[in-house]
Amino acid sequence: MMDDASPVPASALSQQELDRLTDELVEKLKTVFDPEIPVDIYELGLIYKVDVSDDRDVAIDMTLTAPGCPVAGEMPIWVHDAVMTIEAIKSCKVDLVFDPPWDPSRMSDEAKLQLNMF
Repeated sequence: MMDDASPVPASALSQQELDRLTDELVEKLKTVFDPEIPVDIYELGLIYKVDVSDDRDVAIDMTLTAPGCPVAGEMPIWVHDAVMTIEAIKSCKVDLVFDPPWDPSRMSDEAKLQLNMF
């Protein structure tokens, strides 16, 4: 009789490896800045979703502070290039999304402090 539980593939990321990759991803995302605001995109709350597959493919949903942002075409490339400096990552796909629209409430306390918004 076969067990209903499907076996975990050998390539599955361990929780420890996923935690390490997550830390590295956050570190790299914090190197990308909105040129009009002196705060990184992670602290600004522009990163909506980061998924890492067992094959180390990364999928990121991000937004911009405004849809007409002058670097709209470039920022996803900056994010892709930053992520791809992580040796363990196989690929990265960055999608720009505008739903929900970004607003300052998405910013971290650190970002608000940097911009004197308290």
